[in-house]
Amino acid sequence: MEPLYQQTHKSTRSSLTWDAWRRQTSSLCTQLFFFLFCAVVENEIQASIDQIFSHLERLEILSSKEPPNKRQNAKLRVDQLKYDVQHLQTALRNFQHRRYAREQQERQREELLSRTFTTNGTQKRILDIANMLGLSNTVMRLIEKRAFQDKYFMIGGMLLTCVFMFLVVQYLT
Repeated sequence: MEPLYQQTHKSTRSSLTWDAWRRQTSSLCTQLFFFLFCAVVENEIQASIDQIFSHLERLEILSSKEPPNKRQNAKLRVDQLKYDVQHLQTALRNFQHRRYAREQQERQREELLSRTFTTNGTQKRILDIANMLGLSNTVMRLIEKRAFQDKYFMIGGMLLTCVFMFLVVQYLT
């Protein structure tokens, strides 16, 4: 049991080193080239974790066959290794989730940047509908001119209302 435990412990420590390396290189994995590299490293870590889990299963069986005076200590050591490996598994899943979210954000960003936006899309659509209804160009120009004039009437009305409210407050207080 002891050689298998030492081998599993050593594998766990090397995976912890991979975990530390992952934290340092997570910023590199944001670039497109390194996404593939990170995926390869993730697969290696996952294979290592799977191998450690198989060793832990064997260690559990072997620890139950230990003499009674050593059994408790052996089970405790195996449980500690299990905890470490579960921590590694969780860290790897979190890293994969963050990488997937970054890839998704990058795809959405590229999609938004590739879209073309029109500034006068609504006005153009209204003009198209007016043409379909049979309005002439002169009538449409009159409507546009009227809309322009209405804007000034609206601004003037707002200013007049503000002046009126100011005078009312001034004289009533």
